Amino acid sequence: MKTNKTILITGASSGIGKEIANIHAERGGDLVIVARSKDKLDQLKAELESKHSVKVTVIVKDLGLPDAPKEIYDEVKKAGIEIDYLVNNAGFGGLGKFHQREWEQDLAMINLNIVALTALTRLFLPDFVKRNSGRILNVSSTASLMPGPLQAVYFASKAYVTSFSNAIAEELHDTNITVTALLPGATETEFGRVSGMDKTSMFQHTASARKVAEDGYNAMLDGKLDVITGLPFGMKLMMAMIPFSPKSMLLKQIRKMQEVK
Repeated sequence: MKTNKTILITGASSGIGKEIANIHAERGGDLVIVARSKDKLDQLKAELESKHSVKVTVIVKDLGLPDAPKEIYDEVKKAGIEIDYLVNNAGFGGLGKFHQREWEQDLAMINLNIVALTALTRLFLPDFVKRNSGRILNVSSTASLMPGPLQAVYFASKAYVTSFSNAIAEELHDTNITVTALLPGATETEFGRVSGMDKTSMFQHTASARKVAEDGYNAMLDGKLDVITGLPFGMKLMMAMIPFSPKSMLLKQIRKMQEVK
């Protein structure tokens, strides 16, 4: 299905963000792609524009910096670009006991996973409301549905993303704007290597970034609240048992799954 909508994607240089960019371009839509890596963004822009004859605008920003969301919004407005779909995908995790991890790393994680996502949503949402149209896709995680020993801050940050997304979706119930939370399981992206999770049992069976991106993109278009995707059978079973499991047992199980082998 062809589209004439313009999408803004953070964390677009790799993984799920890059695949969402590919999907949107394949359907004929223009893009604003955001990440820290200029080289990767320029390469993606060249590929998408030559393959799909779409317009791609590159914005190089470190969303961990406090002024970055406003700078992105201002650049988009200055260029006269109207954003139809906002995809808050940028985020990272990190393994280790909370009291032993570098505080600067966890603070940067909070700033990116929570603050930047919230700020970008707050900046673009009034424009969506003014014209009564728009779609927001916030990339959360199945981690948002449980506490995460050895990734305490990451799991908690994603719990915020899901809760925040669901809440504002309901606030917008009487508009033509929707907010969708994408909750993937372990996915084949740079996240596993960067966070150290690729050495744990949780990342033994990963879903393809393309499949996760397709499920998220389609759920966004359908205006769904949540979409859970990319789970192997064992994880699906575990997720189904969460409401019935004693919390102490669940915490031990998650800790063991996240211990480096």
